[in-house]
Amino acid sequence: MQKTFELELTKLDELSAYLIELLKNDNYIVILRGDLASGKTTLVKNYVKSLNLDDLVTSPTFSLQAIYSDNIFHYDMYNKTLNEFISLGMLEEFEKEGTHFVEWGDEKLEEILKDYGYNVILIHIEKKDNKRLYKINA
Repeated sequence: MQKTFELELTKLDELSAYLIELLKNDNYIVILRGDLASGKTTLVKNYVKSLNLDDLVTSPTFSLQAIYSDNIFHYDMYNKTLNEFISLGMLEEFEKEGTHFVEWGDEKLEEILKDYGYNVILIHIEKKDNKRLYKINA
């Protein structure tokens, strides 16, 4: 199923409400793709805020992983190859119950996760003037 939203970065409530409904019944891995500064971390930040959680959401570019409220996991692969990510034991992290957001996850990671039987959702974010186009493949 594909769904598209065209929204300003400051008006992500509709998208967050959709994701909360979509992700509520199972464990999911959400791969976020888009150019630098397209709003990947902003999307995760708004999702966490929409759940009324007080966690401080920042990009885990240098820490590789952040965990919010024990069951929302946030990864950033920008500075890591897939092999480095795997060698650091990060694939095992996906076994933890909850929602996993992966910034910069490529097609190889997506394929591996699907082969392991994980529920994978892809969100591609495109810059469009002062708005963003979010294409969700679930």
